[in-house]
Amino acid sequence: MNVRFETLGAVAVLTIARPEALNALNVETLRELRAHLAAVRDRDDLRVAVLTGEGGKAFCAGADLKGTQRSPATYPEAAFQSPERAADLGLYIRLMDLTDLGLCKPVIAAVNGHCLGAGLEIALQCDLRLAAANASFGLPEAKVGSIPAVCGLHRLLRAVPSAHALQMALTGERVGADEARRIGLVSEVLEPGALRERALALARGIAANAPLAVQAIKRLSRQTPHLSDADAQQLTEMTWGVLRDTADRLEGRRAFAEKRAPVYTGR
Repeated sequence: MNVRFETLGAVAVLTIARPEALNALNVETLRELRAHLAAVRDRDDLRVAVLTGEGGKAFCAGADLKGTQRSPATYPEAAFQSPERAADLGLYIRLMDLTDLGLCKPVIAAVNGHCLGAGLEIALQCDLRLAAANASFGLPEAKVGSIPAVCGLHRLLRAVPSAHALQMALTGERVGADEARRIGLVSEVLEPGALRERALALARGIAANAPLAVQAIKRLSRQTPHLSDADAQQLTEMTWGVLRDTADRLEGRRAFAEKRAPVYTGR
C-alpha cells in the first residue's frame, strides 16, 4: 500500500506512504492515488479530500527516478495509447495529470517537507495548499536534463508572478515555506505539528457548505480564467441557473432566516 486512504466524516485523507523514498511517485503509487481520488469523486458521502505525505521529511520528492530511467517503448509507440497503457510503455507522466479524473470536489494539499518536481506538479493541481514551516518547493527538472512534464510551469505561472515561476523553473532552485507564502504559492504556513489539523479544519468547513455549490465553484475556477469577462459571466450565469432551484439553495435560505445551521444533502 503506497497511498493510505482514510475517511473522517465527509473528509477523505490520502497519504502518500513511501517515506523511505521521500514519498517519490512510481507507477504503482500513481495508480493507487488516482484510484483513491476516483473513489472520492464517486462517493456521495465524501465532499473534500486532503492530500499529504507520510513523515515529516517530504510531501513528495517527485518522480521516482530510479524506476523511470528506461522505457520499454519509444515515445511514438506510447503516445497514442490510453493513460494506463502509456504508463506501461514508459509514458508514466500521463498518470500524473489528474484532470482526466473529472474530480470537482476540492482537494487540499498539506505540504510537509520537500515538494519537488512531480510533487509540486501534483500540489499545483490541488485547490488549496498549506505548508509546514519546514516545507520547500521546487521544479528541479532542468538540473537533470528535463522539463516539468505535467503542466508544472503552466500551472506555476498561474499560481505566482511570472518572475518567480521562471526563476524557480530555470534555476531549479527551491523556495522555503515563508517565501512560498509571500509569492502566493501557499495560503498558510504552520508549525509541522499543526499542519494536519489546520488542513482538516479547512476541509470540514468546506464540507459543511452546499456540495453542489462547492463543486460548481471549483469547476468555474478551472473553466473561466482564460475567458473574456463577457464569456465568463455567461458561464457563471448558467451555473447559477443550474443551482437556483436546488434543494440545498432553498435550505440555505431557510436556515439563514431561521438562524440555524443548514443541513445540506447535495440535491
